Amino acid sequence: MFDRPKRGERALLLHARIGRSPFAEEKQEFEALADSAGAEVVGYLDAHLRSVNARYLIGKGKMEELSQLAESTGAELILVDHLLSPAQERNLEQALKLPIVSRTGLILDIFALRARTFEGKLQVELAQLQHLSTRLIRGWTHLERQKGGIGLRGPGETQLESDRRILATRIKQLNTRLERLSSRRSLARSNRRKREIPTISLVGYTNTGKSTLFNQLTDAGVTVADQLFATLDPTLRAVELPNGNGVVLADTVGFVRELPHELIAAFQSTLEEIRDAHLLLHVVDCSDPVHQQRIEEVRMVLEEIGADRVPTIQVYNKADILAVPPRVDRAESGKATRVWLSARTGAGIDELLKVIAEYQELDTVRGTVQLGVSQGRLRALLYDTAHVVGEQVLENGGWELEVEMNSRDYEMLHRDENFHLVQ
Repeated sequence: MFDRPKRGERALLLHARIGRSPFAEEKQEFEALADSAGAEVVGYLDAHLRSVNARYLIGKGKMEELSQLAESTGAELILVDHLLSPAQERNLEQALKLPIVSRTGLILDIFALRARTFEGKLQVELAQLQHLSTRLIRGWTHLERQKGGIGLRGPGETQLESDRRILATRIKQLNTRLERLSSRRSLARSNRRKREIPTISLVGYTNTGKSTLFNQLTDAGVTVADQLFATLDPTLRAVELPNGNGVVLADTVGFVRELPHELIAAFQSTLEEIRDAHLLLHVVDCSDPVHQQRIEEVRMVLEEIGADRVPTIQVYNKADILAVPPRVDRAESGKATRVWLSARTGAGIDELLKVIAEYQELDTVRGTVQLGVSQGRLRALLYDTAHVVGEQVLENGGWELEVEMNSRDYEMLHRDENFHLVQ
């Protein structure tokens, strides 16, 4: 569709920051992203900007420096560690005569490489098209040429308008398909609730060891690699806890700084496994010198997808690198807040399973409630979301129910239905 230079693999990295120089950890992460996309990094250029150049992002001096470095290194494309407007991307390509890929485009490329399931591929395509649709606004001058004639929508329609229409149609098709798959996921989650099987989701920054931990807990054998976004498609497996109860554990895609909004929008059905979980295990690479910053970035993504209120236990992985023995940190109330372990060696896995079982017991709310004859919908909702231990029909035609449910569902019913249990 676009007359753009063929993308190569010899990449020059441009690290641009406003008001400061790029941090070493940011540069290392962007290089890891480039590596995950299959690029061969041949050079770097830091840009400490006082303000954003509306036309090129960077100033004239940096443009000349970037052009010379690209020529001397034989770069075939330039990866920019910054968000670019459509106009900036186009202007840089025209000035440097090389393909320009922003941080967002690079992450989308990696997701396209990692997608394996049908749903994952649909979600990646949707994210790519949503990103591309923003690039059709005065992005490529050749799209403005006229085309028309019989069978071409209408005489005088521009190529730009035609491309917009094609994209809009395909995006609508993808959304329809993903809505059907989302309905199936919702049905599966509803069935798990009815069978009283809690769901626990692993979340965390990319490459913190979530899949390694998942394999230790489930023997699932999911792909483990020292790469960003090695896991894209969610995997669910049953896990038996020390108390004999069962849970479903979900391994989900890792988060990253400045995760593209297109991805969050496209991966809603996958992210529902996180939002609807009973408990989150936030896996942290405790050997990472900026792990506190990573924790905050994950928290921001959880807030964006509406999962910030889900109960969370931090799992400090890679404790063996710091020579820290497995342990459980607790709040003053005695409730576990953090588990130190090594997913690679398995040290601390038993402690984590005990903490999950302990949390499951603490998280259960039990009691009775009396419902009037007009509250049939609430009665049906309780049968759908809680375990009804017993039911008695009252003389006035209502019901008295003895129920058990997790605290999150209780809080939801308390908020939305003014529901109260007598405990």
